[in-house]
Amino acid sequence: MSTFRALFVEEEPDGKVSTSVKETDLKTLPDGDVTIRVHYSSVNYKDALATLQDGKIVSRYPFIPGIDASGIVTESTSTRFKKGDAVIVTSYEFGVSHFGGFSELIRVPEKWVVPLPKSLSLREAMCYGTAGFTASLSVQALLDNGAKPEDGPIAVSGASGGVGSITTGILAQMGFSVIASSGKAGSEILLEKLGAREVVSRSDFNPEKKRALDTERFAHAVDSVGGDVLSYFLSATKYGGTVTACGMALSGKLETTVFPFILRGISLVGIDSVYCPYEKRVHIWEQIATNFKLAKIDTLIHEISLDELPKALLQITNEGTLGRYIVKLI
Repeated sequence: MSTFRALFVEEEPDGKVSTSVKETDLKTLPDGDVTIRVHYSSVNYKDALATLQDGKIVSRYPFIPGIDASGIVTESTSTRFKKGDAVIVTSYEFGVSHFGGFSELIRVPEKWVVPLPKSLSLREAMCYGTAGFTASLSVQALLDNGAKPEDGPIAVSGASGGVGSITTGILAQMGFSVIASSGKAGSEILLEKLGAREVVSRSDFNPEKKRALDTERFAHAVDSVGGDVLSYFLSATKYGGTVTACGMALSGKLETTVFPFILRGISLVGIDSVYCPYEKRVHIWEQIATNFKLAKIDTLIHEISLDELPKALLQITNEGTLGRYIVKLI
């Protein structure tokens, strides 16, 4: 195809930013080793920020956002990928400083491309996307540190978001008892469908009175919001437990003491989905296709077209959503 459609974010003469679907051609695409016909993308909060004037994601215009894509290789100068291969692209600078996945065609470096696992469809891959990949890295970190269902409850913050909801589903499906927090209307029903044992308010994981060591409440915890919630998790996790951290929606600052680490042997594990090493990246996608694959993933999914995408991005920035949007491009 010599021309294709993509979602462009552009800066207007008055300095404001506009978003629209436009037709373009191959000359628009940045350099790369692999050209891919995108079948599906997914919508993340970072993508919504990319459409805002002060979103601090896009530094040059015009720009095509979208940090996730799955599709079929159409051209390749790479020795690892050939025409017809089914692949996934996430992370690195994709959709941040390099044109992203809200486009019928993309061109990227080969090191950003992961083979689609045989037991995962292109659509299913984007039901997870970066959010599911991050959730899976968090679950894998718990397992690597020896977490078992019999240890006791696991706390999951921001559970109605993409990372938190998929984390809740994976852990519950594996037999763990999940206490999930959310402040969004309707989230309790959704999280209970995903298997959460208990759904609590945001404030439950952010008590007014902060203690260096609180009552041992959780065996382990998965945090995607940062700030005081992460501080509380560290203080309220049982001896020998693991706490993973992957976000800072609440705050990037962490106030804590050494007490959880030297008196309870707590492990704090940072989760990085952007520059995760390639071999580990491939392994995690294989886990998503097998051991972490959610039977109830469609509970979370709203499928939209490229033309419906601007409205969905606006909704995310203004009101937030329950579940995940995926974009069908073919």
